[in-house]
Amino acid sequence: MSTALIELAGIERVFHLGDSEVHALRRLDVSINAGEYVAVMGPSGSGKSTLLNLLGLLDRPNSGTYRLEGRDVTTLSAAEQARVRSERIGFVFQSFHLVPRLTAAENIALPMTLAGIVPIQRAERVARALRDYGLENRADHRPDQLSGGQRQRVAIARATIMQPALILADEPTGNLDRSTGEEVMRLLEELNDRGVTLIVVTHDGVLGARARRQLLMEDGALQDDQQRPSTTLADPCALPT
Repeated sequence: MSTALIELAGIERVFHLGDSEVHALRRLDVSINAGEYVAVMGPSGSGKSTLLNLLGLLDRPNSGTYRLEGRDVTTLSAAEQARVRSERIGFVFQSFHLVPRLTAAENIALPMTLAGIVPIQRAERVARALRDYGLENRADHRPDQLSGGQRQRVAIARATIMQPALILADEPTGNLDRSTGEEVMRLLEELNDRGVTLIVVTHDGVLGARARRQLLMEDGALQDDQQRPSTTLADPCALPT
């Protein structure tokens, strides 16, 4: 029986712009089980990015509770949240967010460096990740020496190097061509097949349809919560850029 990895109850997020209030999230109640594959969908301004930031502990709600693995993380200090984020959450962004001056191997190792993992263990994990993601001959290359697909593979390796329970992917194919985007999605879906919870934030219906569950956002509220059978795309050209 699946257990809840994420439990959101009464989540509100309000931004103040001049004299006006923008309700980015409105009374959001969502539960996501460990191992699920979820797409958060909706148009620009629907609250997708705000929800992603809250799930990734990059932002705090104005009210409501967020329980991650049974722990109320909304009450943690900034330092405690940073530790949870480092150890339990991996991020994959549309723009890769790699450190330009670091090599591929150094970018992958960065979360372990920040977490204080000893060098020998870092080296072993990085070597394994480089093999797993087909990057062994790119280990010493900086991001500007890598293709878009290689950069995203480095980003995925970095996101998973701490063996997180949750991966948050924000438009992960947005800067990639169709074939490379298909390859990246298959890598993420293979991680989900191994039990990692995968949440993909996207405005694209085709990409979102790959997930087994779709959360449809509009004006900061959850409009629909759809469960679908697992699907994969037979034609890589069907994935839009």
